[in-house]
Amino acid sequence: MKLLKDKIALVTGGTRNVGKGIALALGEAGATVYVTGRSITENDVKGITKAGGKGIAVICNHENDDEVKAVFEQIENNDGRLDILVNNAWGGYNRLRNRKENSGYKWKAPFWEQPLDLWNEMYNVGVRSNYVSSFYASKLMLKQKHGLIVNISFYASQKYYGNVIYGVAKAAVDKMTMDMSEELKKSKITCVSLYPGYIDDKKSKKKPNPKKETSIFVGRAIAALSSDKNIIKKTGQILVAAELAEEYNFTDIDGIKPEPFDKL
Repeated sequence: MKLLKDKIALVTGGTRNVGKGIALALGEAGATVYVTGRSITENDVKGITKAGGKGIAVICNHENDDEVKAVFEQIENNDGRLDILVNNAWGGYNRLRNRKENSGYKWKAPFWEQPLDLWNEMYNVGVRSNYVSSFYASKLMLKQKHGLIVNISFYASQKYYGNVIYGVAKAAVDKMTMDMSEELKKSKITCVSLYPGYIDDKKSKKKPNPKKETSIFVGRAIAALSSDKNIIKKTGQILVAAELAEEYNFTDIDGIKPEPFDKL
């Protein structure tokens, strides 16, 4: 039996990289998965249905609160509930993805050489967007008195990773996780931060690599968490995908359990 059969999930910013892999893995586990993206199409979610779940594409710019609200209204109208929210939408890599337009940009430049707009890019979609989606998700989850909110974060919350704004944004996500968990736990709603490792979606069974993990592996960690009947005990915690693989005994697509990327 699939771990998440009959479960309803939402993955924000799930058209590429980690978000896409998470959505595929939740589909693999049998969930109905809503996926948001600014220019998402049904082609972007076909893999979820093919994997064994049901993929639903929803156009949404997570800088726009009205569009976010509409996503949750659609979920409520269609399914009446939400079991899993994965806050993955992130605006901090726009300059890296558009190098031609930002040829002089350096991720590891000192903070006084960073463009001030980078602060807004990382906070509007990455911190504030998590808050807004959690705001609407909690209203659905409170009615059903259960649910899981996963905020995708990273070790930069606790260690220097070459970019001050990035570290502060991830620290804000982790603090939000901890504080939200305090207000949600009485209603059996779990809220956690999850750290992926070094993502390499080109991994295969032919070339297993314990130093890297796929985005699907991160999604399998969320599927395992959601199926844990005692998950509320983890609320407020910072979790590492590779450590969850040891606890719940799941592997990456190459059949191995990757090592944690860093030490907390």
